[in-house]
Amino acid sequence: MPTPRILIVLLLLLGFGADGAGAQIFLQPQAQPPAQPKPQPQVQPKAPPQPQSQAQPQAPPRPQSAPYDRDLQRLSEILGALHFLRGICGANEGPKWRNEAQALIDAEAPTGERHDQMVASFNRGYRAFQQSYRTCTPAADFAIRRYLEEGAKIAREITARYAN
Repeated sequence: MPTPRILIVLLLLLGFGADGAGAQIFLQPQAQPPAQPKPQPQVQPKAPPQPQSQAQPQAPPRPQSAPYDRDLQRLSEILGALHFLRGICGANEGPKWRNEAQALIDAEAPTGERHDQMVASFNRGYRAFQQSYRTCTPAADFAIRRYLEEGAKIAREITARYAN
């Protein structure tokens, strides 16, 4: 069962996506050398906690998966794409989408393999459009609308299916 935090985040995303001008996610950029003109938003996987006792090695915890992990990964990818596209289309929303994505990742998968997969999905969505678009075009506007609708649909379905 999903935690109450994930349900709150999904409901927020659902509400923001419904009006088309919704919240935008923007994951924290990775430090870039000064020579690069535009930093890419990167999320660094969190380091696993160090065992306190070196005397007895512990087996790594098994990654927990949820039945909706695939949907969460798709939602993360959509958020990455929206972050890039809304930025080039002049939405002036700053880190709004990034903060929402980070909240979703932190609520659902704060560490481990699931966390890394969601981060990779966000970055894949961002880079896919970064490689194709330099300016806002009618196709970029269409993609924004389509992704807002798809993200809202995913959020509604996860909430309807897995909420108590």
